Amino acid sequence: MQLQFDANQEFQLQAIAAVADLFAGQPRIATALTFGDGASFAAAVANRLDLGEAELLANLQAVQQRGHIAPDAALACIEQEVESNGSAQAVRFYNFSVEMETGTGKTYVYLRTLLELYRRYGLRKFIVVVPSLAIREGVLKTLAITRGHLQALYGNVPYRFYAYDSASISQVRQFALADGVEVMVMTIAAFNRAANVIRQSTDRLQGATPIHLVQATRPILILDEPQNMESEKSIAALAALHPLFALRYSATHRNPYNIVYRLTPYEAYRQGLVKRIEVDSVVREDSFAQPYIRLEGIEARKRTLTARVTVHALMRSGSIAPQTLTLRPGDSLHDKARRSEYAGYEVDEISLSGRLVRFANKAELHVGEELGADKEAVFEAQIRTTVAQHLERQQRLRAQGIKVLSLFFIDRVDNYAPQGSLIRRLFARAFDDLKRAYPDWRARSAAEVQAAYFAQRRTRSGEVILEDSTSGEAEKDREVYDLIMKDKERLLSFDEPVAFIFSHSALREGWDNPNVFQICTLSQTASEVRKRQEVGRGVRLAVNQAGVRVRDERVNVLTVVANESYDHFVRQLQSEIAFEYQAEIAARYGKPLDALSAEERARVEQEYGHDILPPRPANAHQRAVSHLRKAYQLRPEFQELWDKIRQKTRYHVAIDSDRLVREVVAGLAEVQIRPPRITLRKAVVDVTDEGAFVALTMSGAKTLIDLAGRYPLPNLLDVMGNLLEQTTPPVRLTRRTLLAIIRQAPPAAQQAMVSNPTEFAQAAVAIIKDRLAGQLIDGIKYDKIGEWYEMAQFDAEVESWQGYLVPSRRPDGTDGASLYDQVPCESDIERRFVEGLEQRQDVRLYIKLPRWFTVDTPIGAYNPDWAIVMDNPEGALGKPLLYLVRETKGSTKPGDLRPDEARRIRCGRRHFEGALGVDYEVVSSAEELS
Repeated sequence: MQLQFDANQEFQLQAIAAVADLFAGQPRIATALTFGDGASFAAAVANRLDLGEAELLANLQAVQQRGHIAPDAALACIEQEVESNGSAQAVRFYNFSVEMETGTGKTYVYLRTLLELYRRYGLRKFIVVVPSLAIREGVLKTLAITRGHLQALYGNVPYRFYAYDSASISQVRQFALADGVEVMVMTIAAFNRAANVIRQSTDRLQGATPIHLVQATRPILILDEPQNMESEKSIAALAALHPLFALRYSATHRNPYNIVYRLTPYEAYRQGLVKRIEVDSVVREDSFAQPYIRLEGIEARKRTLTARVTVHALMRSGSIAPQTLTLRPGDSLHDKARRSEYAGYEVDEISLSGRLVRFANKAELHVGEELGADKEAVFEAQIRTTVAQHLERQQRLRAQGIKVLSLFFIDRVDNYAPQGSLIRRLFARAFDDLKRAYPDWRARSAAEVQAAYFAQRRTRSGEVILEDSTSGEAEKDREVYDLIMKDKERLLSFDEPVAFIFSHSALREGWDNPNVFQICTLSQTASEVRKRQEVGRGVRLAVNQAGVRVRDERVNVLTVVANESYDHFVRQLQSEIAFEYQAEIAARYGKPLDALSAEERARVEQEYGHDILPPRPANAHQRAVSHLRKAYQLRPEFQELWDKIRQKTRYHVAIDSDRLVREVVAGLAEVQIRPPRITLRKAVVDVTDEGAFVALTMSGAKTLIDLAGRYPLPNLLDVMGNLLEQTTPPVRLTRRTLLAIIRQAPPAAQQAMVSNPTEFAQAAVAIIKDRLAGQLIDGIKYDKIGEWYEMAQFDAEVESWQGYLVPSRRPDGTDGASLYDQVPCESDIERRFVEGLEQRQDVRLYIKLPRWFTVDTPIGAYNPDWAIVMDNPEGALGKPLLYLVRETKGSTKPGDLRPDEARRIRCGRRHFEGALGVDYEVVSSAEELS
């Protein structure tokens, strides 16, 4: 196979022209020798730039305006003082950035660009700088397979390319003295330390220092993934090469040095320049019987190490749900998660260097690892799903000459590398079982269709050594390395049986293959490993056996088999893109995002997309203070109002246990309790007109593995009692009542007790709480007690965001009727209510009741909204004023309110009207006060 390249893709031509046009007006330079200032070197063929800064800036702004990029006001220059030929020298060089989404031919574009710079201007010395060996191998491979294509485009221009090798230092002399186009590929690590060979004088160059030869050429730097070369050390190393200028190519720039072209991920996706993404979510459902812990990260705070963990915690609602907690040494997960299942999980040690947490029961977790996650069952479902997708897709695409590849990202090398390890066993089982339905695969063994690439390093001689060897045989490991990293054409051929590739992290950046159609992530992505890196390995458009790019959108679909929900996957993907752009925007404008002006925000949204910037908080940098109108407190009408509502009460209730059991049993008959299981849901990723990724559901949940019966049965009475005790104070049910509910439960519910006791307990407790709350509210009575709220509890000043405060002013501009000069409002309904109160002349005074003013209820504290004094138009019962308590809601119909809202309102009515004799109603506007 020989890969074919399309020379006429418009977006690539635009990217090439954007860089080349920066130097419009530069005369084409002929070969010229630059002589050194001593015996360190004789001569070098150098690049030269004759344009002045004003001309270059004008060209930059013209290119940016053409590409709908906000023009920069100045050229982005890096200035460093570096050692050169034995003396310090100031180095200053320009930087220009090209942003292209992964999989759209970034390497191809910059290789064509350097030849275009030679064709137009005679520039001929280029160094491609990469952050890793994996990226270097990818660049060298692209240089090799594009040679014929590029020479045909550029009139057979002679150009040489090679990887810098410290063992073959004569390459540097060739680079400096040759008068043709020279392309040297280097890792940043090859020249960023004083001990590097390139910085040492050598007899092989007659005492010259290799880097001085490089400096004399004034090379043009092509920085591949420059966001990984932004440290002070890296910048100093780049400056040490004395570049003429640097061209930066990435999908995710950290610093936006003079961006000249941008192809966003949204545009690439919308235009069909990359594969469409589907997500197969393989997740556990209704499986809370065992403790689950995932270590998200470790941080050093105030001389104390803390660990962030996600657990299945008991929520105040009575449900069990994922919750992220911060742990310190000595903390107990039993207390933090409020579940007895976590007994014994006290934090014994947090290790920052080891990136692990050790518990008192000897359990250990490294960052990104999980305990109690049914790992083997989830892995089994993911691997089987991936293999099934692969075999089915290969059968469908074989007629089009397309070989399908699947890439697995594993959680730990030890789970794959040893023979007989977990992932190997699960893969072999799935492959051997599924291949029987596909004749083309029946004769293949699981061993011959898979290969793995992990971390690798090179010796001084350039020999590749795999640190995490898969076979223990150096020669075999080298063959695997060459197949995956170098022999892309062979890997894409039907003659090569390897179709399933396993890696830990080495292939997450710098490597891709156009025919990766499935990516299986056998661990949730840890914070340091990004989804864009994983997805980027397979988004390039597929090729057939003739090496021709296939542009059929029905073919170009990448399926990500992830062990998380698809909506979480897409939200994380979207947030990573937003985060990367936000860092770029902040660096570009030199200020925080929420400090951007309205004009700047509009420009950013036009350039990057509408969903890139976070919503601006209401007057985020304008904290405001609401002041108490102390004179209002002295008014007789306020004194009277306060005297009526300040009284505290105590409630008492009566519970009918037999009725409660009947109602709960009836409720259980209507609830479906599923067994714990591993499920699959499919979704496709789409892009909105505003520039954002969203997940569109393609299918409902399909059960892959039933987990019922895998865990020991807990004591159901204890579980239910524990849930009730922690979520429904102050009422406690006896074990006799709970036992009656269990015994009288319908057959389906009793079966659920065995298949999923924890989920049954949650469902039963939720029904108990609901029916219990109904009984409590129906029979509740309030009595006054000898306690009350003091007027001295009002704060003289209350600080809040300006955007949440509504000034208390009458229509004529005079002071309004509120006890405070600004009224805090938490919704548009409350804001309109305040504005309506201020419009009414019959409203004498009102107050938004503070948060500390609450009424006790069986379902928690209730904070009523408003207390109002207004004129009594009828003067009924001889009362000139009305003293009211009002609750504001969007609807006054009881059926439109949430159950707990309706219950709190009923309690509020019993408290204010029944015990205190104060008029209480629910309203949606100030007009309803009449």
